[in-house]
Amino acid sequence: MELIRALRLLKLNSVSTAWVDAVWDLEFTHTDPLDPVIEEEIKEDPEVFKTIYMQLLPFSNEDDDNTQSVWVVFGENGVSAKTLVAVLSYFILRAKTKSPSLEQRLCGLQAASLYFLLLKIPGSVANKVYHQILFDTCLNMPLKCWPQDSGKKRKKDSLKSSQGDPKTGKRSKPPKKVSEEMEIDDDEDDEEEVVYFSAQDLLKLREGIVLLVRTLLRLLERFSLRDKPQSADSCVQLFTELTNFEPVIGDMSFSQERSVDQLQSLPELSYHGLGLLCSTIHGEGDECRRRVFRKLLYVILMMKTQERSKPCLLAPSQTVCGARDQAILFISHIVDKQREATLPLLRILVQHICHQMVEKSEYRASGAQAVGKLMANMPCQDYAAIVKWLYSYSRNNKVAFRMFALDVAMVLLEQSERDVDNTVDPELAVFLPHRFLVHNIIYNHRNDVSPTVRGHALHCLAQCLELGSQNATKCVHELFSNSAQTMLESGRSEQTLKRRETVQKSALTFRTIELTKHKSITTTHRSVMNTSLQNEETLTLFKKHVSDPKTNARKSALETVMSLLKHGVISCSAENLSILSDRCRDPAVSVKKKAMQCLMDLLAALPENREVQEAWLRGVLPAVMDSESSVQEKALECLDHVVIAHIKSQGKYRDSDASQKLAWELLGLLCEKCQDLSRYFSKAFSVWAPQQKFTPTFVNGLLSHTEGERAAAAWLLLAKIASCSPKLNYGTILDTWENTIRSPVVSVTMTCHILSVLGDIASNLNDDTKSRIVDDLMSWLKTFSLPLEVISSCVDTLVRFARSDNTQDTLKFLNRFCGELVSVCESYLSGVILQEKGAENINEDLLVKHLYTLGAASLHCPSKVGKRIFLLVQSVLTPSEQQPVPAEGEDLPASQPLSQFKPNSMPTVVRAHAVITLGKLCLQHEELMLKYLPVFARELEVGTELAVRSNVVVVMCDLCVRYTNTVTRYIPNISACLRDKDPIVREQTLIMLTNLLQEEYVKWKGALFFRFAIALVDPDPTIADLCEYCLVDLLLKKSPLMFSQHFIECIFHFNSYEKHKKYNKFPQTESEKSKFSLKGPQNQGKRFRIYRFLLKNFTDEQRFNITTKICQDILASFVDSELPLDSDGSELLADTFDILSLKEMKLTAMSGPAAGEEPQEDEMAMAKAVLQVAQKKLVSQVQKRNFVENVIPIIISLKNMLEEQHSPVLKHLMAYLQVTMQEYRSEVKELFAADEQLAAEVEYNLKQFEKEKQQEQQQMENQLANFTLSPRRNSNAVASPAQAANVGGQAGFATPLNPHAAKGPGQTPKSALRRRTYAGMVTPVRTHSSPTVFSTGKPNDSLSVFNYRTIILIIQNNKDLFLIKLVPRQWNVESPLVQKLRTKKRF
Repeated sequence: MELIRALRLLKLNSVSTAWVDAVWDLEFTHTDPLDPVIEEEIKEDPEVFKTIYMQLLPFSNEDDDNTQSVWVVFGENGVSAKTLVAVLSYFILRAKTKSPSLEQRLCGLQAASLYFLLLKIPGSVANKVYHQILFDTCLNMPLKCWPQDSGKKRKKDSLKSSQGDPKTGKRSKPPKKVSEEMEIDDDEDDEEEVVYFSAQDLLKLREGIVLLVRTLLRLLERFSLRDKPQSADSCVQLFTELTNFEPVIGDMSFSQERSVDQLQSLPELSYHGLGLLCSTIHGEGDECRRRVFRKLLYVILMMKTQERSKPCLLAPSQTVCGARDQAILFISHIVDKQREATLPLLRILVQHICHQMVEKSEYRASGAQAVGKLMANMPCQDYAAIVKWLYSYSRNNKVAFRMFALDVAMVLLEQSERDVDNTVDPELAVFLPHRFLVHNIIYNHRNDVSPTVRGHALHCLAQCLELGSQNATKCVHELFSNSAQTMLESGRSEQTLKRRETVQKSALTFRTIELTKHKSITTTHRSVMNTSLQNEETLTLFKKHVSDPKTNARKSALETVMSLLKHGVISCSAENLSILSDRCRDPAVSVKKKAMQCLMDLLAALPENREVQEAWLRGVLPAVMDSESSVQEKALECLDHVVIAHIKSQGKYRDSDASQKLAWELLGLLCEKCQDLSRYFSKAFSVWAPQQKFTPTFVNGLLSHTEGERAAAAWLLLAKIASCSPKLNYGTILDTWENTIRSPVVSVTMTCHILSVLGDIASNLNDDTKSRIVDDLMSWLKTFSLPLEVISSCVDTLVRFARSDNTQDTLKFLNRFCGELVSVCESYLSGVILQEKGAENINEDLLVKHLYTLGAASLHCPSKVGKRIFLLVQSVLTPSEQQPVPAEGEDLPASQPLSQFKPNSMPTVVRAHAVITLGKLCLQHEELMLKYLPVFARELEVGTELAVRSNVVVVMCDLCVRYTNTVTRYIPNISACLRDKDPIVREQTLIMLTNLLQEEYVKWKGALFFRFAIALVDPDPTIADLCEYCLVDLLLKKSPLMFSQHFIECIFHFNSYEKHKKYNKFPQTESEKSKFSLKGPQNQGKRFRIYRFLLKNFTDEQRFNITTKICQDILASFVDSELPLDSDGSELLADTFDILSLKEMKLTAMSGPAAGEEPQEDEMAMAKAVLQVAQKKLVSQVQKRNFVENVIPIIISLKNMLEEQHSPVLKHLMAYLQVTMQEYRSEVKELFAADEQLAAEVEYNLKQFEKEKQQEQQQMENQLANFTLSPRRNSNAVASPAQAANVGGQAGFATPLNPHAAKGPGQTPKSALRRRTYAGMVTPVRTHSSPTVFSTGKPNDSLSVFNYRTIILIIQNNKDLFLIKLVPRQWNVESPLVQKLRTKKRF
C-alpha cells in the first residue's frame, strides 16, 4: 500500500531501538545524531515528509473506518509509532540548532506538520503519540524556522553581522530594531544573521508554516486541550505572534464562518485558531478565553512579550497597527458571539489596557481608541461600571495613568451619549452621561499637580468644544454658566494622597484591577468640594493656568481660552482677549507662537468682531520687534497672510470677500484705536522693504483706495511703503494734498500719513511744486489751528523738503522757514506774558500750540533762538516777579539763579508743555542746559504737578543722551522718582532709565540698582511687572552678573544697615533714605520678594559663590566682632539666615523632578536621569566640602555667641541648619564633630521636623474637611521662605509674565500677624474675627522650627475662627561653651 511504501522512505526498520529509547527517555529535549547512512538515505527524497503527509491525510478524515485502521496497518506492517515519532522529533530538533540550513528548516516544518496530523488521527493518545514537550516544540517551529531579519535590506553580509544583536552592547538600537527581531540566544542570533535567504526560499518556508498551521487548526477542531494548559498557552502564543506575520489583503471579517482551506493569510488562520481556543471544547469556564484575551492585550498595546523580561514596545508601523485593529475586531466578534461569558473578560481587558499604558503620546492615542471601540460593545451597566473605574484610575498618582484617562474620556465623548435604561443600577446611572466625563475627569484635572497633566486636561477641554457632539459642548458651557452647579470633585476620598493599589501584575495574572479608595491627586487639602462657580471666578482660574510656570501648560491653557472665546462660552471682552494678546510676549518662544496661532484661529472664526481684531493687532504687531528671530518671522507671516495679501485695487474689492474686508478693517483700527502700534507696523515694512515685496501693481491698487471710506487706511499703508516703493503716481498724491489743505475738517491720522508721503517723494518733485507745498505748509502752521500731531508732522515734512546735497542750502532753508516760525511764536508769547493781565485772559489751547511749534521748530534753527525766548518760556513756568522779561529792544538783565518752577497763574497743561519746549531748547544750547538742569532736579523733588514732573523726567533723560557726563550726576534725582506718589511718574521713570541703561548712557552706580529693585515691590502690580520684565528680559541679558554682584549689598541696603566698612556707603540724603527704606518687620515681605526674585535668576555657580560670600562678608563679620550684635545687627543677621534657608538658594542640580512628574521610560530619558544622578552626586560632594570647610566653623562660633547673648536670632540659625542638614541627614554627627551638643540639637530638630509636619498636615486636613473656603485675593501674605499651604486648594502658579496678576490665597493682612519670620515661625498672636485659616505650609515648602511648640485651636462660632499660639519653650540642650561657663561659676 502507498502509505507503507512512503513510510519505508524513513528507514524506520533500520533505526536502532536503543536510539529510539534514548530519544524518548530524554523527553525530546535532545537527540543523539542519527546514523549518517540512514539520514542520507532519508534526505535522498526531499519530498519524503510531504509524501507521507499526503498518504496519511485520508486516515485523519471523519470516516471512522479509515481512521480506525491506520494503527492496524502500522501493526501489520511492523511500523512502530514510537520509532516514527522519534525520527520526526530528530528532524524537528535539527531545525532548532544554530544556523539551520534551508533544508533543515523545511524538514523541521514538514515533520512537525506530520506529527500534528498523527495526533489528529483517532487513537493517537492511546498509542502514546502525544507528548507535551514535543507538542510544544512543534508549536514553536514557525517562529524558529522563519528568519528574523528577512524583512530587512542589507548591503553586505559582514555589515549585517557587525550590527548584531542589541545584547552585544556594540551599538544601541532604536525601538524599531527590538520590535522586528525575536529574542533568542546570542550565539544563535550571530549565526543566523550570516545565512541569506532568497525570495524563493522565503516562499518555501512560508508554505511550510502555512501547512503546519492548517494542520494544527484541523487538529484543534477535534483534539481537546482541556487538560493541557501549557500546550494551550503555547498555541495562544503561536497564534498571537502570527497575527502580524504578514499584511492581510483587503479587510478582515469575522462575521462569516469559513473553513480552514478558505483562509489564505497567516493572520486569518491565526485568528481562526484563537477562535477555536475560545470554544468550550478546550475547557469549561473562561480560562481559555482569558488566556486568549491576555495575549491579545499586548497586540492591542503594540508590545512584544518576551520570556524572562518585561514586554517591549513595537514601532507603530503599518503592520503593527493593522494587527492591533484586527485584534480589536476579533475581540468584538468573540464578545458578540459569546456575550455573557466574555463581558467580564472584556472589562478586565479594558482595565489592563489602561493599567499597562505607557506615557508616549502615539501609544496613548492608539490605546484610547482601542478602549473606546471595546467599550462600544458593552451594555450600559458594564459601560457605567468601567467609567466609574476610569474615574478612580484618573486619580492615580502615576502621570501616565492620569494622561491616559483624559485620552479615553475624549474618545468616549466622540461616541453617542447613552441613555439610562432599566438595566442600569441607580448608583451607576450618574456615570453614563457625557457630563460626568467632562466635569469630573477632564475639568477636574485642570489643577493637577503635574504640569503635563494640567496642560493635557486643558487641551482636552478645548477639544471638547470642537467635537461634533452637542452634549460635550453643552457640558463645557455649564462650567462657565452663572447658574450651573459645577461639581469640581465627586466620589470617595480618603485622608492620604499617596495611596496603595491592590493590583497584581498583569504579567502573572489577568484579573480585575481594583483601585483602593483614595484622595484626589488634583487637590492638596479638600477631598470633596461641591460649589457653584461663577463665570468670573472660573475665568480667573484659567488666567492662572495661562500664567502656569510650565510652558506646555501655558500653551494648553491658551488653546482652551481660545476655544472658549471662539464658541461663545465666555464673552469676547477686552479683558478676556487680553489673555491671548498678552501671552504673545511670554518669556517662552513656543508660547509666543502658540498665542499668535490662537489669535489667528480666533480671528478666522470671528472675523467681524472688532474686539477680536484689536486683540489680534495688539498681540501680533509687537511681536515683529521680538528678540527672537523665529517669533519675528511668525508675526510677519501672520501680518502678511491677514493684511497685505488681501490688498487689491478698488475695482477688485468686494464686500462679500471676508478676507478683503477684514484686512481693511484692521488697517482702519490702526488709524483709530490702535495708533500706538504704528511703530511696530513700520518695523514690519522696514523688514519687507529689501525683499521688494511691494510691486507697482500693489502700489497702484493701493492708490485707488485713497478716496472714499478706506482712504485713511490706504494712506497708512502708503506712508509705510512710499520710501521703498517704485515710482508713485505723484498726481494722485498732490491732488489729495490740495484737497486736504482746503478742507475745513482735518483728519489727524490721515493728514499725518499724507505729510509723511509728501516727505518721502520730496526729492522727486520739481522746484515749483516744492515751493508751493512749502508755502502751504507755512501758511497752515501759522494759523496755529492744527492739532499737535499735525504740527509735528508739518515741521518734519518741512525739514525733509529742506534736504539737499549742499549743506549750506539746507541750513539757509531751515533758518528761513523754521526761523520764521520761531519769530511768530516769540511775538505771541511776548504779547501774552508782557501784557498786563495777559495771563488771565489767555487762550490755553492757542498758547500750547505756540509753545509746541516753538519747540519743534527751534530744534532745526538754533541760531535763530535768542535769550529772550529762553526767558519767555521760563516765564511760563515761574511767577512774573521772579524773573522779569525785558520788552522788545531792551537790554537783557544778567541771568539770575532759579531754584525751581514755582506755581503761577498758568494752567498746568501749559506749564507741562513749557517744560518740553524748554528741554528742546536745552538740547541745542549747552549753557541753557547747565542753568536749568538743577532746576529740573529740584522740580522732581518738590514739584506738585503730575504732568510737569512726568515731563521733567523725560527731558532730563533726553538731555542725558546729549550731555551724558553732565546729566549723569543727576541720575539719583531721576531714580528717586521710582518712589514718586503718582504711578504715572514711577512708570515713566522706569521706562526712561531702562532705555538709558540699555544704551549704556547710564551705569549701575551708587544706589541706582537698589532703587530699581524697589520697583519690584511697587504697590501698582503693573509697574512691578514692568520692572521684572526690564530687569530680566532687557538688562540682565546685557549684564549677566548684575544680580549676583549687588546681592550682598542688597541685604545691607534694604535693612538700612550702614555700619559695615564696605557696603551701603554711597551718598544719600535723609529723605532719599526714608523714601527707599525697607527696614523693619513691616517690610520683611517686600525685602524677601526682592531676594527671591534675584535668586531665582541666579545660575548655580552664582548661588554657590553667593553662599560662600554671605558667610565671609556677613556671618564672619559678626564672628570677628567687626559688626556689633545690636538690634540692627540682629535684624540683618536674621535676614541673612532666612535668605540662606530659601529654597531659591538650593542649586538646581540638587533639585529633584517637579512634583507629580515621573521619568519617561525611554532610552534618552533614562540616560538623562543617570547623568543627573551623577551630576547631583558630584555637586553634592563639592557643596558638602564647602559647607564643612567654610560654613560650619562660622556657624558653630555664631551659635555660641548667640547663646551667650540669648539672642532671638538663634532660632533663625537653627532653622537654617534644619533646612540645610536635610541633605546630610545621616552625617550630622560627622559634620558637627567640633560641637557635639549642636549636633545633638540639629539631630533632635530633624527628628521633630518630620513628626510635627505629619501632625500639622493631618490636623490641617481635618480642619479643612469641615470648611469650604472660596479663593480670596490678597487674603494671607506669606513672608516665609516657602509659600504657605494653598488653603483654597488651587495651585499657586507663578506667572512668568505677570507675577502680580494672580495673587492666590497666600497673603496675610498686616493686621493679622505682627511678624512672620523667614524661618517659618509665627510669633504668639491671636487673630480677631477672620474667616481665614492660617497654615504653616506644606512639608516641602515650609521651614518650621521645633523650639516653638505650637498648639492650634480652631473654634467655629458664627463663622469666626481663632488662631491661638502658646509661648515658646526653652532650649532643651546647651552648647559646650555655656556648660563651661556654668562650670566656672560653680568654682
